[in-house]
Amino acid sequence: MLHDRVLVRTDTSQGERRSSGGIVIPATAAVGRRLDWAEVVAVGQSVRTVEPGDRVLYDPEDRAEVEVRGVAYVLMRERDLHAVASERLEGADDATGLYL
Repeated sequence: MLHDRVLVRTDTSQGERRSSGGIVIPATAAVGRRLDWAEVVAVGQSVRTVEPGDRVLYDPEDRAEVEVRGVAYVLMRERDLHAVASERLEGADDATGLYL
């Protein structure tokens, strides 16, 4: 990985989802702009806020997909990340582990 690039593997499939109330939402349902979560696989040497293993929130419309050995990944710049969920955050024990 070079510079400020982040390579992530998406968590969600494009299949149907289930709402918090248990209602099944088909994959063909029109949804507004929705951000997705992904797991960081690799980072460039200039990346400062994330490490491999962190979960990040990103816009699926602003992405470049790449396939490596049959596995699909998303390549993006660090500045395109919206939030990071990590258990390694410094601070109090009552921290949420999510920083924006």
